[in-house]
Amino acid sequence: MVKAYRTAITTHKEGKPYVRGYDLTKLAGKNSFASTIYLILKGGLPDEKSEKMLDAILTISIDHGVEPASVVAARNIYSGGSPVQAAVAGGILAFGEYHGGAIEAAMENFKAYLERGPEALIADFKAQDKRVAGFGHKLYDKDPRTKRLVELAREFGFDGKYVKLAQSVEDEFAKAEKKLPLNVDGIIAALLLEMGFDSKVGKGIFIIARTPGLVAHVVEEATREKPVRRLSEEDVEYDGPAPRE
Repeated sequence: MVKAYRTAITTHKEGKPYVRGYDLTKLAGKNSFASTIYLILKGGLPDEKSEKMLDAILTISIDHGVEPASVVAARNIYSGGSPVQAAVAGGILAFGEYHGGAIEAAMENFKAYLERGPEALIADFKAQDKRVAGFGHKLYDKDPRTKRLVELAREFGFDGKYVKLAQSVEDEFAKAEKKLPLNVDGIIAALLLEMGFDSKVGKGIFIIARTPGLVAHVVEEATREKPVRRLSEEDVEYDGPAPRE
């Protein structure tokens, strides 16, 4: 008889929960959360350097201010009277192509152009008038998060072919005098490929990393602000028709 679902991820045996074959009650207190995330996404436990690299990726991505669309959405949803889970979910739903969604696309690009090189990547995207995922940032000429992850990649032995390709693309943009630095999404994409992750994991890594930040913002909204958030008329420019019959 065919069953409704099948999974190789988790099960219960003799009254205990197992993930990828490991007893969770034994992992708890022994393995870090980062190593367990690695396990559930990749199927096996990481070595020490892989664990540290993934932990660094998650740590550096945990939050980036109150301004991003996801945080604004989460705080506004809570402000309207919705529960915490709805506000956090709303913040996650605000992740998209231009905010948090570039990692998967960058991973696919780096795989596709590994042999052809950075010049071909830039030329093809320019011909199609498309943005190159993982490059450019409104705040930074050089993304400090990228700099730190590159340093750690060298320390942990993950500065391989994908990291070098990503840096080469950044160099090509600089030659063309374009301020399109390798951003945190781009370097994370390269590092996840170095670690052997499937590109479909890319957006998920960002969601996992940023969710604690969203929870913190929603709790702050609950404890420090009054409902309901509303823009004042001074914050809005109306450019529609004048009053009319």
